Amino acid sequence: MSLIAGSYEKFIWGFKLKPLKHSPDGHTLTLTKLFCYPSHLSPISSVAAAGPVAASGAGDDTVHLYDLTAASSLGSLHHHSATVTALCFYTPSHLSFPRNLLSASADGSVCIFDADPFVHLTTVRVHKKGGVNSISVHPSGKLALTVGRDECLAMVNLVRGRRSFCCRLGKEASLVGFDLSGERFFMVMGDRVGVHEAEDARLVWEMETGKRVLCAAPGESGLLYTGGEDRSVTAWDTKTGKIAYQIEDAHSTRVKGIVVLSKSNDTSVEDDPYLVTSASSDGVIRVWDVRMASKEKPVPLAEVNTKSRLTCLAGTSLKSLRRPQLGEKVSKEDMVADGAS
Repeated sequence: MSLIAGSYEKFIWGFKLKPLKHSPDGHTLTLTKLFCYPSHLSPISSVAAAGPVAASGAGDDTVHLYDLTAASSLGSLHHHSATVTALCFYTPSHLSFPRNLLSASADGSVCIFDADPFVHLTTVRVHKKGGVNSISVHPSGKLALTVGRDECLAMVNLVRGRRSFCCRLGKEASLVGFDLSGERFFMVMGDRVGVHEAEDARLVWEMETGKRVLCAAPGESGLLYTGGEDRSVTAWDTKTGKIAYQIEDAHSTRVKGIVVLSKSNDTSVEDDPYLVTSASSDGVIRVWDVRMASKEKPVPLAEVNTKSRLTCLAGTSLKSLRRPQLGEKVSKEDMVADGAS
């Protein structure tokens, strides 16, 4: 498992999660640094990761790409004319690396890229009166949802490359995301999290957190993990709309990123299938065993202090696959070897 974090100081951080046999502080896992360098000219606003690749976006209007296997840069994409506000990969279930990358910006546009290699396919103007706050691709890869500064929810048809639906919400949503099944999606508005049916957008549950939610990530069995100004990591049961469990005071400051690690992500940590990683604006990244949430003071399995003001966090399994360089042509034999259809 690898993690990638962006910071206000323009630095990108890459870590690999490994088992730790002997530790004086009781940690059973360790976060080993893969890379750390100033990759952007402005604070990093968004990161995404899938398979052996990762991407970051910032206020310099660019998307930077990273090879996590080689711990190196793959280059950058310059197709936006405003701050890159959100990133999202789409990876079919039968592939080991992503098929598409979607990047959204403060001018309301969404760029769609072929990720093998990274080639620009089209740009869609999704929100006409404000920037995009968040984007999420359906597990089928046929559509994506976005929310923007214009207080709208929009749907992008990824097959035809155009906006197919847009509706006013009456209030600005900061986050949107599908659950793992694609049957439901969630939206975050301030301190409220709404769970909706994907088929007709019907509101199923609305959970009130008490303080502003800054990050969210879906988990197995209908769980939704949230973090924010309450400094805690909370698991919501979207089947009942109630809290399943909570790690209180997970950090000393607000939580800016959450990544749910499952048993299938990486064989090196398969003995710990209940892992959740959180990042805080104080620069600390921690890995938790959610089964310890019932304890009065749960101890993280691993942690690292980047000493940076972290703004976002993403995670992915780390496969030993070679990624094509930016603009490199890929032969049919290479595509078959990499598992592409």
